[in-house]
Amino acid sequence: MRDHDEDFFVRRPVTSDAPAKKETDLDAEKIEKPEASKRKRIKDEKKSVVPEKKEKSKEEAVAVSEPELDRHRFLKIPETAKLGNVDMVFLVLFVLLLAIGAIMSFSASYAYAAKKYGDSYYFIVRHLGFMALGAIGVAIVTMFPLQTYKTVTYIVFGVSIVLLILVLVKGVERGGAKRWLQIPGFGTFQPSELAKTSIVMMLAYYLSLNADKVESKKWREHLPYGIIFPGLLIGLIGGLVVLEKHFSGLVIICCIGLAVMVLGGSKLRYIVPIGLAAAAGIAVMILFTGYSSTRIQVWLDPWSDLKGTGWQTIQGLYAIASGGLAGVGLGNSRQKYGYISEPQNDFIFTVVCEELGFVGAAIVILLFLALIWRGFMIARHSPNRFTYLMVMGLMVKVALQVGFNIAVVTNTIPNTGISLPFFSSGGTSLLVQMLEMGIVLSVSRYSHNEK
Repeated sequence: MRDHDEDFFVRRPVTSDAPAKKETDLDAEKIEKPEASKRKRIKDEKKSVVPEKKEKSKEEAVAVSEPELDRHRFLKIPETAKLGNVDMVFLVLFVLLLAIGAIMSFSASYAYAAKKYGDSYYFIVRHLGFMALGAIGVAIVTMFPLQTYKTVTYIVFGVSIVLLILVLVKGVERGGAKRWLQIPGFGTFQPSELAKTSIVMMLAYYLSLNADKVESKKWREHLPYGIIFPGLLIGLIGGLVVLEKHFSGLVIICCIGLAVMVLGGSKLRYIVPIGLAAAAGIAVMILFTGYSSTRIQVWLDPWSDLKGTGWQTIQGLYAIASGGLAGVGLGNSRQKYGYISEPQNDFIFTVVCEELGFVGAAIVILLFLALIWRGFMIARHSPNRFTYLMVMGLMVKVALQVGFNIAVVTNTIPNTGISLPFFSSGGTSLLVQMLEMGIVLSVSRYSHNEK
């Protein structure tokens, strides 16, 4: 019995298989736990990374949106736009064009002035007098702080409207058109020149003041604020200019206005149909107006009326052809002696081509292109939306007038009576153009261009 019990107790360790299995399981769990903890750690790291990316993207979005908001506010000047000196590159180009323009104005005008007024210096003295007034105006305008242009815009636009109405009542008539006001002791003043500046300033102010609605994706907001009301402003000025029978002025005003609208956020899908409709309307008015329709016929075939309406165009082409590569020399033009009518005005570029040749004319064109490009750079770095649109509009105006004038004298487009900036003799246009460049110089004091 005792032996049996002993055997029984000796065999009991065989039941220790269960604890052995538990130890194996523990070993397996020990192997699995590091893998699980590793996976858990990776998941935690991923979770910690995702919020950082989201926070970073929000910060980037804020950083991107802040400058855009600054450009959409009327007179908010960023702290980075500190007051400095005027843009010297723009100033030098401006002065160069003024100097060359004065020299060519005298060269082109002295023969005509001696014949008509008995004084070879008649036109150049007048030209230099207005240039001196313009220089004083530029010095004053350049010092204007940008905050004052809100008030200046309303004043310029209001004065333009009054003068455009006044010229219809008491204007001086020349060639069947009333475009000038006689001012005692000053001469004649052409209100349409000031109107071109006023439409640029008013559209720039309006489009910046209502920028959120102009750039809205909702047509109910964009159509009235971005298309209809700006169009009415252009139509108001353009309509008064049409009553003066000044179709070239109307074309310039419409082109400038549409350009500022596009730059200000007006959508092209609305602008293009309106522009085409306006072009069609102007074409109809020209065709049914005897004075303008005659110019169309002369443009198509100037030799059809060689000694009449085609004379000016033909003599201008002769002057350009006579210049050749290097020109006949400064002051040696032959066409200015009674062949080109009033050579110091709209057709002054033909005298430039004749006396300075292709090389001289190319240099003048390059100087204009450099001035326009530098103006665009000043606008691009301007401190707010209003000054951006205003400077861009003024430089577009210069570009249009230079392009149209050269196109007219080369008979590329019909004769429209558009002056060449800084060259053509004319007190009103020269004075207004210089003041416009003063505005650009004023804005350049706040821009980020290297001076």
